[in-house]
Amino acid sequence: MTAECPLSREYVGIIWIGDRPGIRFCILAASFGDAKALLAEEYGEGHVISMWNEKAASRPRE
Repeated sequence: MTAECPLSREYVGIIWIGDRPGIRFCILAASFGDAKALLAEEYGEGHVISMWNEKAASRPRE
């Protein structure tokens, strides 16, 4: 079992690179911006990304 940083959140989503099928991902990051930066490091800039935090997505809206 690995320990998670208490400030980390799990972000999930799909990234589309060119005209290839979307790649599903799951990434731990402190914020949406950090998650996006980690994806850019791995896949490069300029791709279409759909990303969300499951915990935040399931919270009721006010």
